[in-house]
Amino acid sequence: MWPSIIAVAGTLLGGALTGLLQIKSARIAQRAVRADQRAEALRRALGELVAALGDHRRAMWHREVLRLDGASEAALDAARTASRGTRSAVTSPLVAVSVLDQSLAEPARQAALAAFDLRDATDRRDLAARRETAIEATDALVAAAGRAMAPPR
Repeated sequence: MWPSIIAVAGTLLGGALTGLLQIKSARIAQRAVRADQRAEALRRALGELVAALGDHRRAMWHREVLRLDGASEAALDAARTASRGTRSAVTSPLVAVSVLDQSLAEPARQAALAAFDLRDATDRRDLAARRETAIEATDALVAAAGRAMAPPR
């Protein structure tokens, strides 16, 4: 009789252990899928942010060159409208990057602020220096993203 009880108990415990291991395995797989989805969302948001920052830098460069060269009010208004659109395009990917990886929030913010800072340059030399600072800030963001997304060693 004891051998039968032990056999039944062993079978039940084995079944329970198998069930627990399957649940644990499923949870690990779900976490891996979520991590992959999050990494893909971050890559997409970073790409959109870097592109939006580049578009805004170009729009601001054009706008400021027009202003510095004394262009007509109509040309300046058109350039302002364009630069406002490119600035708005920065917002969504900036928020997404900041939420998806808090370690990138500050580099992303600095890159955006540097792009926004092309406004009201005193002359073309100042404008070129501000543009270079904005490019460097975007490069720093990309470098920080590379470090943040690198697989652990």
